[in-house]
Parts: sequence; C-alpha cells; structure tokens
Amino acid sequence: MMTFNAKDISIPISSDGLRERNRELSILLEMSDYLANSLTVAELFKGSLARVLAHFRLNAGRIYLLDETGQYLNLAAYYGMKPEGLERLSIHEGFSGRAVRTRSFIAQYVSELEDKKRAQLLSAKGFHVVLCVPLISANHVRGVMNLAASRDIQLDLGEIDLLTSVGNQIAVAADNARLHEDLAAKITALTEKNNMIEFFAYSISHDLKSPAASLYALTKRLSDMFSEDLGEKGREHCSHILKTAEQVLGMVEKINAYIVASEAPFKFEEVAITEVMDAVRHEFESPMKERHIKWSSPDHGPILVADRVALIGIFRNLVDNALKYAGQDLSEIRVEYKRNHHRHLFFVSDDGVGLGEGNHQNLFKIFHRKASSTGIAGSGLGLAIVKELAKRHGGDVWVESASTKGARFCVAISSELEMAR
Repeated sequence: MMTFNAKDISIPISSDGLRERNRELSILLEMSDYLANSLTVAELFKGSLARVLAHFRLNAGRIYLLDETGQYLNLAAYYGMKPEGLERLSIHEGFSGRAVRTRSFIAQYVSELEDKKRAQLLSAKGFHVVLCVPLISANHVRGVMNLAASRDIQLDLGEIDLLTSVGNQIAVAADNARLHEDLAAKITALTEKNNMIEFFAYSISHDLKSPAASLYALTKRLSDMFSEDLGEKGREHCSHILKTAEQVLGMVEKINAYIVASEAPFKFEEVAITEVMDAVRHEFESPMKERHIKWSSPDHGPILVADRVALIGIFRNLVDNALKYAGQDLSEIRVEYKRNHHRHLFFVSDDGVGLGEGNHQNLFKIFHRKASSTGIAGSGLGLAIVKELAKRHGGDVWVESASTKGARFCVAISSELEMAR
C-alpha cells in the first residue's frame, strides 16, 4: 500500500506499465482512445470488435444494432465467422433478443442453446461458449454484441462488468459517430443548397442586367427621338418603363453587392475612419444638400484594421437606408464612435420617422421590407449587406433603439483583426 510520507511520488506513465498493474483499466483506456479517433460507425464497430476479441481471447463476434422500430436487430459488423443468414434478428428470438429485452449479460454453452440448428452450426465451427453483451447508451439499449469462444472461459463479476463497460463505451461512441455523420450530411446538403442559391443569384443578376439595360436604353432613345409623336400618354408610359428598368438595374446591382459581401475575399489593412466618413459624405452630398440634411461624424476617428471597400459599403448602405426611409422631415444623419472591450462600435442615427413597432431583427433578413416601405424604391438587401459585411469583420449590426422618432443602428467590428500579409 502506497503512503504519502515522501515529498513526492513519481511513476512513469506507460501503456505497458498500466497493463501490468491494472489490466481492466488499461483495456478501458485503450478502447476509449480508439473510439475517440473513430469517425465512421462502420470503422468504429469493426475496430472495436477486433479489440474486444483480442483483449478477452475470444474467437468470433458480431455487433447488431436495433432498428428504428425497436423490434429488429440489424448486423453492423462481424469478425471471425460469416453471419450466413443472421443479418437480421427479431428481439423475440434467441439469446440476442433476450439480452436486449432484459438488458442482461448472457453466457451459455453452445450445447445448451434453444435453437438446435444454430447450436449445431456453432459446434461444427468449433465454438464452445457464446456470450451476449447489451450495448447501452443514455440508459437505452442500442444493440447487442455477440461473442464466441472455442474453449471454456473463466467468468467472474469483474470480467462481466468489464465486458459490459466496454459494450457501453461502444454504444456511446456509436451514438456520437451517428451524430457526427448526420451533422456532416446536413452540412453537405446545406453547402449544396448555398451553392445552388449562389449560382441562382449569379444567373439572375447576369441574365437580368443586359435586357434591363437594353430596355432602358431603347426606351430612352424612343422618348428622346419621338417625344412629340408619342403624345402625353406615350411619354407617360415611357417614363414608367424607364423607372421600372432603373429599379431592375438597381436590384441587380444590390444582388451583386450582396454576393460580393458574402463571397469576395477581403483585404484587411489599416483604415482611417475619417477617410471612410469623408468618402460616404461626398457620395451623398448632393441629395443631402438638396434636402437640407445635416451630416455629423467624428472629426478625429480611430485607425482600424478592416477591408476599406467593405467598411465604406457598411456606412453607404446605412446612410442610403436613412435617406430612403426616414421620411421628408429628416434633417440630420449622425455617425458616432466608441471603443468597447475588443470591438469598435459605430452608431448611425437619424431624426426621421422612426422604425415603429415590430421585430427589428427582421430588418436584416434578405429581401425584407417593412409594410410602410410600399412605394419607396428599394431592394430589401441594403441592411442584409451591412449584416454580412459586419459578420465578416467579426462583428454584427443591430437596432439599438427604436423610438417613435428617428432610428439608431449599431455596427460592431472586431478590434482584433490582423492585416493581410
């Protein structure tokens, strides 16, 4: 018996040493290591069955899993003897079914089996003893492991507990492997769906742009050249066609912008936020001047690591959103900044009509538009683009306040982004 009288105890850890000191624990640890590295269910069952036979000096084995009905056992792996018609068993037959129904470890001499045909078959192959271990995970029987030996074997409660524990390890690992396979299948399906959506978006934007541009150009030419001949009604129709073509072209540009926001590679570099603000302000200078809208942004902002084009795209869409939806009484657009832990926070607010009631997170969904936006030209992609660009900067965007007057959007960007090398 070891005591702790010494200052310290030092025992080198090795598989051989553990095997000599504690065979049972070494078996459990070895099985744990193997099961932790087995990714597919098929690999897991075949490999674990081979290890069980080697550790317990047995000759053959099979692993069965319960089907979804819980009434049948389907063969999942075998070793040492071909199943020969035993690929599917009812839980109401044989010692395998009894082990499942009663959640019991069963050991029998082959000569004592109730099924005499099976007893003769096993005897002819030289088997003398059969064992049956239920596979239990989360307190549910998942299947059974049948084992056979061509010799008498010594069983005590310790050996039975060890076999049962190994069976439980296999059952738990099988559950995890199935979850892994299900998740991998769902990820593959999701990737395929995303690729299809991306292809569809590219196709739509490509196929629509050319005819929309042609429609606009031809209608404009018709209107310019034959305005007098068209009459008032004809000129009105041409005006409607031109507006519709412009809307289609605008939608195509937004779809392309969203694709770029989601897929285009970013170049992370040092960006002065004052330069970004100046670029956005100049872009909207004409409509803001025309509507007497005041612009307010930090005179001295940080230099942060970001994609310059994407950062401009974030503020461009937020300002464009305010100009479109804040109403005729909009008089100011304000951009504010503060640093919070590991994030840069930007606040874009206006004093317009406000967002009203509702779930404001829906604003960032693709093609989502509020009912109050009817009659206002827009694609429903602007805020979705902002969210995508913010996410790719390790951040997010949300509505911070939604009063009856004005709107305030918060954009968070990680301050731990690294420059491209």
